[in-house]
Amino acid sequence: MPAWHELPETTQLTLAREAIRRAVETVAGQAEQLAEEIEAGALADRGGPDALRLFAALVREVNGTRTVTGHA
Repeated sequence: MPAWHELPETTQLTLAREAIRRAVETVAGQAEQLAEEIEAGALADRGGPDALRLFAALVREVNGTRTVTGHA
């Protein structure tokens, strides 16, 4: 496997975009999971589920990975 700086720029960009896409999905997924935990009563509900789902939707929208799930 070549070193990062040895990869063509197009390959670097493709890999970087995929890493960002995966990071966005991880963060958004964790926000949705936390919203479910609040709804299940594991944590105090102070308006968190809707805020977390909104955050997840915004992160996905900004990064072009929006999928419609849940309430948001």
